[in-house]
Amino acid sequence: MDSMQTSTPARDPLGGAPAVRPDYAAIKGRQRAMWGSGDYAVIGTTLQLVGERLCEAADVRAGERVLDVATGNGNAALAAARRFAEVTGIDYVPGLLARARARADAEGTRLELREADAEALPFEDGSFDVVLSTFGVMFAPEHGRAARELLRACRPGGRVGLASWTPDGFIGEVLRTVGKRVPPPAGVEPPTRWGSEARLRELLGDGVRDLRVRERMFAFRYRSPEHFLEVFRAWYGPIHRAFAGLDEDGRAGLERELLAVIRAANRSGDATLVAPSAYLEAVAVRA
Repeated sequence: MDSMQTSTPARDPLGGAPAVRPDYAAIKGRQRAMWGSGDYAVIGTTLQLVGERLCEAADVRAGERVLDVATGNGNAALAAARRFAEVTGIDYVPGLLARARARADAEGTRLELREADAEALPFEDGSFDVVLSTFGVMFAPEHGRAARELLRACRPGGRVGLASWTPDGFIGEVLRTVGKRVPPPAGVEPPTRWGSEARLRELLGDGVRDLRVRERMFAFRYRSPEHFLEVFRAWYGPIHRAFAGLDEDGRAGLERELLAVIRAANRSGDATLVAPSAYLEAVAVRA
């Protein structure tokens, strides 16, 4: 959810007007700063259940080589390591890797962590038996390039396991609401496209010989709708930066709009917040 509109002209092969090609390097730099703002670990820790579920769905086994792409503060990586896999987690935000390291050290879990880009993984082809990502790789700006890297790093017959917010779920609506106030860069697909089965099949294409998908729910549980927004505004990069980049009227408007979305999703029946959010759990077998 970056407001930068940096792009460069790309020549239309049919001889028409140049098409707009996003400046992905500049966009990625802005994204890295965005995710480094706030502290995603505050949010990420509450999502640990998703990493555990994904490791079960991907049938992670002891001794397997597992890569967690855009690991954040390590949810899927830690879940795999608890199953005695040989786990590497990568992320391009050093602060989040430090958080993952602290969690691993606190529970005595073996985990290799490296600073790296999901769109340019520093590993040989077929280095891993299982490649995972929970709400991580979906935010890479070049979806096709990121998907190719996931497949390249996975050995033939290995598994790729993904958890991605759906376009029409609660978090999808939250991100869409932010995007109305702070438009994303021109030409960049919404991250929630990864939560569409049809788009995911396009992204993985002939690189997989089997793809199983399941829509699952994660319930956000906070003291109130206002408490949810307070936490996300302080710590969740896309929302933190959106508020920081708006003037006073814009911030007030975004607050009203987000609270309306949050309240509409609330199923608690009392003053607390229980907001179920749909995500797509996918496990593919590498061709």
